[in-house]
Amino acid sequence: MAAIVVCGGGVIGLCAGLMLAEDGHEVTVLEPDPADPPGTPAEAWDDWRRAGVAQFRQPHTLLPRFRQVVDRELPGLTERLADAGCLRVDYVESLPPSIADRAPRPGDDRLRFVTGRRPVTEAVVAAAAEGHPRLRVRRGVRVTGLVIGPSPLPGVPHVTGVSTDTGGRLAADLVVDATGRRSPSADWLAELDARPAQAESQPSGFVYYTRYFTGPEQPRRLGPQLAPVGSISLITLGGDNDTWSVTVFGPTRDAPLKALREPAVFDRVIAACPRQAHWLDGEPITGVLAMAGVLDRYRRLVVDGVPVVTGFLAVGDAWACTNPSAGRGISVGAVHAQLLRAVVRESPDDPVELARLFDGRTECEVAPFYRNQLAADRTRIAEMDALRAGREPPPADPTRTGLLAAAAHDADAYRALLETVTCLALPEEVLARPGMAELVAAHAGEPPPVPPGPDRAQLLELLAG
Repeated sequence: MAAIVVCGGGVIGLCAGLMLAEDGHEVTVLEPDPADPPGTPAEAWDDWRRAGVAQFRQPHTLLPRFRQVVDRELPGLTERLADAGCLRVDYVESLPPSIADRAPRPGDDRLRFVTGRRPVTEAVVAAAAEGHPRLRVRRGVRVTGLVIGPSPLPGVPHVTGVSTDTGGRLAADLVVDATGRRSPSADWLAELDARPAQAESQPSGFVYYTRYFTGPEQPRRLGPQLAPVGSISLITLGGDNDTWSVTVFGPTRDAPLKALREPAVFDRVIAACPRQAHWLDGEPITGVLAMAGVLDRYRRLVVDGVPVVTGFLAVGDAWACTNPSAGRGISVGAVHAQLLRAVVRESPDDPVELARLFDGRTECEVAPFYRNQLAADRTRIAEMDALRAGREPPPADPTRTGLLAAAAHDADAYRALLETVTCLALPEEVLARPGMAELVAAHAGEPPPVPPGPDRAQLLELLAG
């Protein structure tokens, strides 16, 4: 049994804390935002304020991989989410009409999940954490630095606890950074004179405009959740308790998109997109919520095989984060928390081995999701920039376009594409399956389906009104 401090009480910090507490560790989660989670979904959405989470009211989805992880590691959490009104989703029900083979497949249940708005899902996870006998959540407590003790590795600081803004110190055998995209851990480590972590950081380049709706029925899905429509992209997500969201995003440098802040302009653009227009058929419950300034960021705490610190690990967005449009953040964070639980089981008493093992397994099992998303984002930005300038977009990756084209006609290719989109599998894994590479190659020369909607000139007219 160990004493573990988790810095950050968001969904991933709480899930990591619950997993570690389930293994018998005494876990304390420190969350700087002071407000307790409300008791009902309506209160969570209307009243809960989380200043530390910039995207708290932006769209989130949980994806099948999140359900897979929590059903294994935290049994009962999926049912708690459903009981709170979260939406049950089955992507196989939305097979494209161009696919004639509608027969079910073994394993289709892997593609089913529940999802909801971020405040509601986080309140459910928080309620589960509050009820655990070995997990304590302290809200309104901000970690201001790390405490160090004797080091097992010469020249490498070893963390033995945290200091807080209340003036106290909390001892720990392990400190886990789950503070998310805004993690201050680089400053914490600099104060210890630790070697710099391997780091990458750049603006994602996207700005998001979102509106939430409610109505008696969820909109029927006629296209993909994330759809490129000319020089913009659209995200349509079902939510909890008869709610849903519609998002338009594009490059931050695309100045005309600022007009989307006006609800009438936003609705006019969505209405011009045939597969998304009916998502306006509800009662708006928000204006247009805008978000920009998102960073793609990655930090690695083992450099050239040597940890820059021991007794301290980073999980989820505190480790790496990208453009959130694909909705992968919570699912990838849950995979990372699951990995954390596994390596703590394997190396509970050796902080050096723990750091190296967690780093190696992270690079092997979790980092590919980050790298793939980063590559997809850069490709999409280049396409948007070209369309905005009236140029031909750069050539797309033939393997990806082949899979997209095959998925429009073949039921198994469609399921394989869904697995890559929902983090159930990496592209290289599905392509290694018997016959899949040949199927993709057969469609590699075909253009992937293009969702209908306004071209650049039409979009500018809609934005100008």
